[in-house]
Amino acid sequence: MHEVRFNEADLASRELTPAEFLGHLDYLNQKDYINAEFAGNAYANQNDVPDFINSQEITNHNGAGGVLPHLITFRKAELTDKGEKMLKKLEANPPEALKAGSSVSIATKDMPFLEKVMLKSGLSDIFDARDITEVVYRVMRDLMTTAAADRVEDELHKPVEPTNDKSLQLEIADLWHDTNPIVGFLSRVRPPWQGPGIFKIDSDRFLFRVANEGGMPPNVDREQVVKAIFSATKDELSAERIQEIASWLPDKVRQLWEEA
Repeated sequence: MHEVRFNEADLASRELTPAEFLGHLDYLNQKDYINAEFAGNAYANQNDVPDFINSQEITNHNGAGGVLPHLITFRKAELTDKGEKMLKKLEANPPEALKAGSSVSIATKDMPFLEKVMLKSGLSDIFDARDITEVVYRVMRDLMTTAAADRVEDELHKPVEPTNDKSLQLEIADLWHDTNPIVGFLSRVRPPWQGPGIFKIDSDRFLFRVANEGGMPPNVDREQVVKAIFSATKDELSAERIQEIASWLPDKVRQLWEEA
């Protein structure tokens, strides 16, 4: 009924590998808590291994020579009646283990800015992360006064990515200010797009502009991307700036900001 996505950030505090996660899902499937669909063959033999794999370079988990099975992927599942009952019990009395462990913000706090955006957004290209971040910032500035935008920019002087690629040798402040000098200038001279009128930026227009001006890939969720950019940005800002930005954002977008 609903699409559910997981990425590394969701499991950062769980000390759980992808293989272990698949094992748990397999257990739930075997015990009839879910009806799941997996791809791949966990019991692959020599003949099952694709020709492009050089078996001489493969070792199994014990270090002995051998051929690895096909990769297993988890495609989809639905809860059974038994699973629904188990879930209700867990919601009523959550395991203590869920309250333990470090938070995702601690797990990612030392990561470069654009890598944080990629990790939490589902974007696979660092240049998409850069370009869409710039558009999100552009729409945010359009909601704010120049003075408020300048206060945010003053706190964002940190590299977006440690790299030798000149196209990524930017500060976060460069993206906030806008690398397009004409757009950056217009942002400073026009009043905030608030209140009645055709230029008012409500939440729908905010998300529409991000998706269309940023060249967002079709396979990603725009709200997830915006929330990922918000999360990475908040890591760089003081509590005062975080609150000030929230005051400028329209209802649904403000909720994404506060949840990020």
